[in-house]
Amino acid sequence: MNAKRPLIAVLTGAGISTDSGIPDYRGPQGLWQKDPSAQELVTIGPYLEDPEVRRRAWRMRLETGALGAEPNAGHRALVDLERSGLPLRVLTQNIDGLHQRSGLTARKVLELHGNVRETQCLRCRVVGSMADALERVGAGEPDPACRECGGILKPRIVMFGENLDPEVLGQADSVVRVGDVFIAVGTSLQVFPVAGLPYNAVRTGAKLIIVNGEPTPYDEAAAEVIREPISQALPKLVRRLVLERA
Repeated sequence: MNAKRPLIAVLTGAGISTDSGIPDYRGPQGLWQKDPSAQELVTIGPYLEDPEVRRRAWRMRLETGALGAEPNAGHRALVDLERSGLPLRVLTQNIDGLHQRSGLTARKVLELHGNVRETQCLRCRVVGSMADALERVGAGEPDPACRECGGILKPRIVMFGENLDPEVLGQADSVVRVGDVFIAVGTSLQVFPVAGLPYNAVRTGAKLIIVNGEPTPYDEAAAEVIREPISQALPKLVRRLVLERA
């Protein structure tokens, strides 16, 4: 048994959740390819300025059914990796909460962009339930306002045009710098500052493994690039890592 048991850091993006029925943004079949105007639904400027954008965004949330999505084999593979006893931290760009729903220990998941299962008022900052907000939309409120102060509600996530929480980003960077393996799964690695994490991993000596259907800017720096579908590739990769470190 390896006495050191170094940390494995896994960065997950939208690609790990597509098999759960949640579309990604940038991929060939992504939401923005099918409807470029959908980008403004998750961009803070248009969302604040235009009530029609908010109404469209609430309809999208109601119709996509993200709260009802279930974890897939990719999510469950990371649960297997944790249960193997290898030190693991998952840094996720996803807002769907599926890592926790799959059984991964919550404290081992760092949500870089927040969680869509909660709402927050942009005026008084009160936090509420997304399920309750969507119930109001389904009952006929096209743009539900904060019940406390009447302010604009948004998902408790980092929208495009907003900055990531520097404390959360600092925690992610700390994880990356102590890991000896960094696995990037289902992410384009194009959006900074999160796209800087694999650079820091390689610079501090970690082995970079990329599991993604499309090329990324870091492919040449990676020790291994896997193009197979994530729900097939990640379980196989996890089994191999466990055997290598047994």
